[in-house]
Amino acid sequence: MVTRFIFIVFLQAICFTICSTSNVKINFREKEKEVLDQILGPGRYDARIRPSGVNGTDGPAIVRVNIFVRSISKIDDVTMEYSVQLTFREQWLDERLKFNDFHGRLKYLTLTEANRVWMPDLFFSNEKDGHTHNIIMPNVYIRIFPYGSVLYSIRISLTLSCPMNLKLYPLDRQICSLRMASYGWTTDDLVFLWKEGDPVQVVKNLHLPRFTLEKFLTDYCNSKTNTGEYSCLKVDLLFKREFSYYLIQIYIPCCMLVIVSWVSFWLDQGAVPARVSLGVTTLLTMATQTSGINASLPPVSYTKAIDVWTGVCLTFVFGALLEFALVNYASRSDMHRENMKKQRRQQVELENAQSLDGASDMIDTDSNATFAMVRNRSIQNHIDANNPSPLLQKPLVRNQGDSMRIEKAHCEVHMQPRPNCCRSWLSKFPTRSKRIDVISRITFPLVFALFNVIYWSTYLFREEAEES
Repeated sequence: MVTRFIFIVFLQAICFTICSTSNVKINFREKEKEVLDQILGPGRYDARIRPSGVNGTDGPAIVRVNIFVRSISKIDDVTMEYSVQLTFREQWLDERLKFNDFHGRLKYLTLTEANRVWMPDLFFSNEKDGHTHNIIMPNVYIRIFPYGSVLYSIRISLTLSCPMNLKLYPLDRQICSLRMASYGWTTDDLVFLWKEGDPVQVVKNLHLPRFTLEKFLTDYCNSKTNTGEYSCLKVDLLFKREFSYYLIQIYIPCCMLVIVSWVSFWLDQGAVPARVSLGVTTLLTMATQTSGINASLPPVSYTKAIDVWTGVCLTFVFGALLEFALVNYASRSDMHRENMKKQRRQQVELENAQSLDGASDMIDTDSNATFAMVRNRSIQNHIDANNPSPLLQKPLVRNQGDSMRIEKAHCEVHMQPRPNCCRSWLSKFPTRSKRIDVISRITFPLVFALFNVIYWSTYLFREEAEES
């Protein structure tokens, strides 16, 4: 009985001890401090030494990278650069940072000082400018997981170079890259890999003023130099230029200027001030439009699609002005020809009047002799009529020369060219200046329409070919 009593008392003491222990709350924040002091204390961890390789070997440390694109503020064609804000993350395994998670109660430890642990020496190779964000606190953190994995995350804004090919501008697509590489550690010590699954993420409501982000591709771009081979990652962002802006701001206004320049073909050829002012105004406006377009683009050595368009439109406007100069010259030539015809007509009429006056004087002096000759000739004709001679009678059959002349005239009648419809239509306009205007009214729109067909078919097909 005494033994049984002692056993019961012992069990009650154990139960009381367990119950009192369970009622005590453990402050795991204090435990985090203790763990950090334990793994990062003086003489315990050296941030200058890189972690070991896979499974604790001497191989290179593996760093997996993923990024989240928060915004793309601008894509500049002149400086050939673009600005992007992103959340950059790196994750690697450092077995020296393992700790006790207290049965899952400590999921991870958080640090805000990157110099406390070893960090990969990653840099952006095509960076022009960049900065981190410190409002309200520095946007950076480091998480250390119980099995030694380290997650580094930071929010940064970068201005990156983007070499562009503007041959199809503004019907072009541009590929802008984001390159990340190791600065000092070679591939024998450090290797960057894309995180499995979804290494690049883009915010859903991403809006760009003149571009559309069609897709993005991840790839590797390891580089070899005299000091060794360095690991490199890259993201290719494919941007398509929005054409609606350029259609409204450039193409339609240029078409309208070209059409307005054709109004001079319908004005009277004598309205010199109206036609000159219209031609000069449209030419200057088109030149200003062209210079404004070129000011927003870099001075490249090749010809762009927009250069072809503006150049041809400027040529049409200039051609309309030259057409009026030709019409003015033809009009003055027609006037000079009419004046010469009038002078010749007046001179002929004057000569005819003088010859009639001289003939009337001669009729009075020779009238008697002429009357005698006429009387004798009539008597002779009467005799010949009463006594016809066989030698003087007309033959009943035409000779061979007459038949040949008749056939030749008949052939000439059949060989005459048939009337041309264009010539007959142009004959309605008596002056050359009027004919030039009428021909220009038809020729200029037809040639411009043909140019549009060739232009759009050429560059749209080239755009599809480059896309494929």
